[in-house]
Parts: sequence; C-alpha cells; structure tokens
Amino acid sequence: MHADGSDHDLLAPGATLERMATGASWSEGPLWLPDERVLRWSDIHGDRILEVDEAGTMREHRVGVEFTNGRGLWLGGVAQCSHGRRAIELEVDGEVTVLVDRFEGRRLNSPNDLAVHPDGSIWFTDPPYGIEKPEEGHPGEREYGGSFVFRWSADAGLRAVITDMARPNGIAFSPDLATLYVTESGGEDETAEASTIRAYRLEGEGAEVRAVDGRRLFAMDAGTPDGIAIDAEGRIWSSSADGVHIITPAGERIGHVPVPETVANLCFGDDGWLWIAATTSVYRIRTATLAA
Repeated sequence: MHADGSDHDLLAPGATLERMATGASWSEGPLWLPDERVLRWSDIHGDRILEVDEAGTMREHRVGVEFTNGRGLWLGGVAQCSHGRRAIELEVDGEVTVLVDRFEGRRLNSPNDLAVHPDGSIWFTDPPYGIEKPEEGHPGEREYGGSFVFRWSADAGLRAVITDMARPNGIAFSPDLATLYVTESGGEDETAEASTIRAYRLEGEGAEVRAVDGRRLFAMDAGTPDGIAIDAEGRIWSSSADGVHIITPAGERIGHVPVPETVANLCFGDDGWLWIAATTSVYRIRTATLAA
C-alpha cells in the first residue's frame, strides 16, 4: 500500500511524503536545478524566490522579484514568468533580462507558466491573475483582449498558438512532443466545468508549428488543476486542491497522492523525486518513474 492508499506502482516502494520547507505564503513555479542540487520556487505573495536543498535547508535566493511564477532551464540560465513585469525573463547568476513582454505592440497580461521546447523555443500561458490580484502583481488591463498561449523564440519572435482558452495556466509537452497539455483554471466566471486539462495536437515544426484539435482530456473534481508535470511514460501528474492526481494520456485517472495543502505546481527532480509546491510549503515524494 502506497502513500495515496492505493496499490498502483507509480510510487517507489515505501515512499512517503516529506515536507522539505515551509514558511511561504503561496508556493509556485518549482524547478529542480541539477547542478546546484536545489529546488528553486516562488513565494508569489511574498514577492521572493526561495531555494531548498536535499537536506531541507531553505534560503532566500532573491527578494523584490516582481512576482515571478513558472520557470524552466534555458540556455545556461533560468527562464521565468514575471507577473509584475508582465514578461518572460531570463535570470543568469542573479542578473535578469526581459526576453519578451509585448504581443503585437501590446503588453502581455501576466505570464504564468512555461515549458521549454528542445528546439529552444519557450511556450507560455498568459492568464490575467497578476493584473487582477494585488497580491500577485500590479493592477492593469488586458491590452490585447484575451488570454492566449504563446510560443516565443529568439529567431522567430512571439506568436499566439492557442487562443480558445479562458484562463490557460499550467503547460507541458508529451515525451514525444506530439501533444501540448494545458490546464484551464477557470472560465470568466471561474466555473468548475472549466477546471480541465486540455490536450492539443502539435503539427509542423519550428516557427510554423501549430496547436490544433484541443480537447478536454480530464475534468478535475478536486478544485483546480494548476501546474502539471509529465513523466517518462507520458503520464500527467497534476496539481489540485487535495494533492497530486496522476492521469494517463487517454484521460484516465490512475492514482492520487494526498497532500495536506492545496497544490499549485510540481516538477520532477533527479532519481524519480517529485517536488510539490503547495501553499506554504514544499514537499517531495519518491516515484517509480522519471521526468519526461
């Protein structure tokens, strides 16, 4: 029997949930840094970036960071979403550079989460939370009139790849890069029916790739799916109000890892460790799989 009360084989034998750090106000954007062997994440409401190592030692990485959120490794640095700057930025050795902050001359809303494609492009979601919630950014207006999913690359610039979602949130690629998963964290009225994971088929290559045939893959019945992580077998590990739900590419839920706080986001580290950012704390649990 595993920590989630089931007999599935998705967790390592004897795996238990460990709280590695606490003291945040809203934990988001976890990223495992393999060279430093630390987890970096955002305390969004506290406007700071934190890190914790494998021994559970927590430290502040930077403060006054303009409400950073989702992040990924990119070209020797960390690409991250900034609610406050309404931008995707690159941090290298503590120095921050804005990569993109406008679409067709208008400011982005508040980039929320991103996924780095092997071709070097950065795909990101752009809901309005940072311009709607004072604790997550700065009051503002939607300048381009929607909430899109974008692809940005240094050579091709910014292009909207998904325009039919109300509030796109978490984002991840399937291991074969044929599918893009995006969580829908609520419609304009935050209806429960909109709390879904959607799957888009990717066609074409490079700057011409298109995301088509978006379908509702899974409807979350435990709060909202926010951040997601994909394992080597293509399974989706999704955040929720009551822990982590594990879903097949066919949309079948096959496991649940309870977490005592609302989960915002998660990522895989080394050796099958799943790191979980949940409200005030960061947890980890050993899985029987690896990152995609």
